[in-house]
Amino acid sequence: MSSISSFSARMVQAMQKQQITQAELCAKTGISRSTMSQYCSGAFHPKKEKLIPIAKALHVSAAWLMGYEADKDEANSPSFQLEDYPNLKPIERKRFPILGEIACGKPILAQEDHGEFVIADAGIHADFCLIAHGDSMIGARIYDGDVVFIRSQPVVDNGEIAAVIIDDEATLKRVYFDRANKRLQLVAENPAFAPLVYVGEELEYIRIIGKAVAFMSCI
Repeated sequence: MSSISSFSARMVQAMQKQQITQAELCAKTGISRSTMSQYCSGAFHPKKEKLIPIAKALHVSAAWLMGYEADKDEANSPSFQLEDYPNLKPIERKRFPILGEIACGKPILAQEDHGEFVIADAGIHADFCLIAHGDSMIGARIYDGDVVFIRSQPVVDNGEIAAVIIDDEATLKRVYFDRANKRLQLVAENPAFAPLVYVGEELEYIRIIGKAVAFMSCI
């Protein structure tokens, strides 16, 4: 088991041993409930500044939480051979970089050495993901804080949900492009939000960076 995949399991194990709830752990560490929930589910891998207070609150070492130190009980546990259990299918997981800053219309993805990643099903055909903000896409069941997986492509079909860069900010909207009239509409999935319309030279400042192919709820 890798350090990333074992972190959530060891964290939950330590919480159970200390008889501490997520809410209590949040209070001790200053970490938000939504972030802590994603740590427990294995969606996120915490950075050092959050890992250390979690380890301290749970009275374990950060190395043990990350899986770098062996569990004392592991040495005495029976060996497990997957081929002995043909009815069991392993779940393959993959790390997807989270969309970081956007500079001059170019997205900057999380870097391998210091960025944040989301761990999810390897069967998701996406190149990166972003965290949804606000409630403009609730009609598509995408809520604030949800993780949306994006496949990189500069063009999408009309009506598809895409990640679009506008003035160095990324937004998630349904895309409708009238090629003949050079008119782009970005439509929210919430009637409280009016469509965003761009024509002519305004299109030079708009760029589609990918198609939304999956989402993972934070609830």
